[in-house]
Amino acid sequence: MVSFKKLTIRDILFRSRMAYYNRPSLAFVGQEPVTYADMAVIVRNVSGMLNTLGIGKGDKVALIGENSPNWGMAYLAITSMGAVVVPILPDFSGHEMESIINHSEAKVVFVSAKLYGQLDRKNIPGVIAYILINNLQPFDESVTTPTAGMPYETPKAIVNVDYCDCELPRPDEDDLAAIIYTSGTTGRPKGVMLTHKNLVSNVLSTLMIQEVNENDRLLSILPLSHTYECTIGFLIPMATGASVYYLDKPPTPAVLIPAMQAVKPTMLLSVPLVIEKIYKNKIKPELTSSSLKRKLYSFTPTRKLLHRIAAKKLHKTFGGELHFFGIGGAKLSFEAERFLNEGRFPYSIGYGMTETSPLLTGSSPKLVRFRTAGFSIPGQELKLLNPNPHTGEGEIIVRGANVMVGYYKDPELTQTMFIDGWLRTGDLGYIDSDGYVEIRGRSKNMILTASGENIYPEEIEDVINKHEFVLESLVYELRGKLVARVHLNKEALEKYYENLKHSAKDWQHNAEEHTRKVLDEIMNYVNAKVSKFSRLNHIVEQQEPFVKTPTQKIKRFLYKE
Repeated sequence: MVSFKKLTIRDILFRSRMAYYNRPSLAFVGQEPVTYADMAVIVRNVSGMLNTLGIGKGDKVALIGENSPNWGMAYLAITSMGAVVVPILPDFSGHEMESIINHSEAKVVFVSAKLYGQLDRKNIPGVIAYILINNLQPFDESVTTPTAGMPYETPKAIVNVDYCDCELPRPDEDDLAAIIYTSGTTGRPKGVMLTHKNLVSNVLSTLMIQEVNENDRLLSILPLSHTYECTIGFLIPMATGASVYYLDKPPTPAVLIPAMQAVKPTMLLSVPLVIEKIYKNKIKPELTSSSLKRKLYSFTPTRKLLHRIAAKKLHKTFGGELHFFGIGGAKLSFEAERFLNEGRFPYSIGYGMTETSPLLTGSSPKLVRFRTAGFSIPGQELKLLNPNPHTGEGEIIVRGANVMVGYYKDPELTQTMFIDGWLRTGDLGYIDSDGYVEIRGRSKNMILTASGENIYPEEIEDVINKHEFVLESLVYELRGKLVARVHLNKEALEKYYENLKHSAKDWQHNAEEHTRKVLDEIMNYVNAKVSKFSRLNHIVEQQEPFVKTPTQKIKRFLYKE
C-alpha cells in the first residue's frame, strides 16, 4: 500500500526516488527512459532554476506544451517547490493562452518550441522569464527564437552547483498545487483551484480500487494538461514506480499501433471517441460484411462469440499485455460498450470532473457493471440531491478531500457550485442498491416537456449514433421541438450507394436529395426506438465534425440556435 508522510506532490517525488531508484519513469516511445533517480535530480535542478528566477511559494507558473517527459518533470519541479502550476491546453488559441497567463498572474512560462509562436510577449507583460520545455532551459528571444521543429532533449542528471545550495520552500497539504482552466461545454473558462491534498488524496483513493505497480507501463495519448490524464495517467504512475511513454506525433492509427507493439502497455487511458471509432469503422464492418455474417451477428449467442474473437484480436493489436483500459471524459455508446463487455476486454468506465481532481467513481475491470460508471471511490461521500421518488434520479453531489477549494478570482461562481458544503456536479444520475452509479446526463442539458416528462438528449444521441450512417450527433430543443444535428459517415454512405449500383456521378448530382432521404431514414429509425415524448421533429446534417472539449465532449453551446 502506497502511503506518504504528507499529502503533497513533493512527497510523491521523494518517496519514488528512494523506492524506485533505478526503475524507468518517463520516456518517448523508442527512446531510453529517465530513471526515477535521474528524474529527481533534474526536477531539483529545475526547481532551483525557478528559485533563482525569483519564483517562490504560491507564485504561478504556466506550462504549455505537448505531452513529453520534460512536461512531466517541469510539472513536478513547479509543484514540489510550493509554486502553483497552471497547465494550459495546447489546443487553446494564442489569445486564450495569453488570457489565462494574465488571469492567473503567471510569472514564468514553460512553453514548447512548437507552441511558442502562438504567444505575443507584448500581450503578457507580467511574465519575467520563458523556459523552453524542449530542453528545460530559459531562453532570450533577442538571442535565439525557438523553431517549431526543434527536437526534445533530456537534461543531464548532474546536480547543478549553481542551484544546489538554495533552500527551496516546501509545500503543505492545503497549499494550492494547480489552477486548471477548462473551456468545458458551457463556453465559460474557469480556473479550478486544486490543492496538494486534493490531488494526492485522489491518487490514493483511486489506488484503492485499481492496483498500479512498478511493473506497469502506460502509453499516454490524452493531453497531460487535463486533470484526467495528469492525475490518473501521470501522478499515479509516478507514485507507484510505473513507467509512462509518450508519442512524439499525434495519435493517428499509423503512429499508435506501432507504439502499442513497442511499449506493450499494461494500462491505457482513453476517451469514448477512440474506442467508438475503432468499433464503428473497423470492428463492426468486419463482423457484418456479408449477409451470412449479418445474420449470425443478429443472434445474441453468435454475436457474443464474434465479439470475443474480435476483442482478442484488438487486445493483440494493443500489444497483448493490457490489463486496464480506462475510459472517461464522456459517456460511452451502448454498442461500443456492449462489444467490450461481451468481448471480455479489460475495460473500466470512470466518472469525474476537474473540480474533483478528477475521479469520483470507477472500478477495476473485474468489477465492471454494464452501462454504469462504477461506484464511489473511497475517501469521499457521494449522494443524490433531491432524487425523484418515481425514478430515483437526482443531481450527483459530493464532498471529500478531493473537492476543489474554488474557482480562481471568482467567489460568486464558486458559491453557486456548493450547497451545504457539498459540490454540485450538475450531472444527473441514479445509484443502484449495490452503489453503482449510472450517469443519465447533464442537468443543464435536460429538457422538460410540457407534459412534465424529463428528456435526456444524451440518451437519444446514443440511439442515433447506433445507426450505421452516423458518426456523431447532438440533440437539443428548438422552439419547443426536439431537433438533432447529425454528422454523417460519408465513407459508409459511399459504400452503400456503390452496392445499390448508384454511380458516383449520380451521388454528386443528387447529393442534397440523397442526404435528405438518409436523414429521414435516420429519424424514422430513431423514433421507432425511443419513447413517444422523445421522438425527433426534425433532423439536419452537421457537415463538419462538432467542435469538442479536450475530453471529446461536444461544445453544445455552439450549436443552440
